[in-house]
Amino acid sequence: MAKTQLNVRVDEATAETARERASQRGISVNRYIEELVQQDEGENGRAFVQAAADFMRTYEAVFTEEFDARGDGAR
Repeated sequence: MAKTQLNVRVDEATAETARERASQRGISVNRYIEELVQQDEGENGRAFVQAAADFMRTYEAVFTEEFDARGDGAR
């Protein structure tokens, strides 16, 4: 995958924390930040899927009734 450069400004305490955490993991600060973003993206995706599943469980009977009443049911 192609890489692109992203410049970010943070206060010195945040920068030092990022350096320390990356060093503890034996990775670069770039890799550390990349992993944080990927983790956040994954959490958002899981939250969306869970919300969609909850919605379908809540309204399953409504959809079933509506589509069966119109003869659109896929049974």
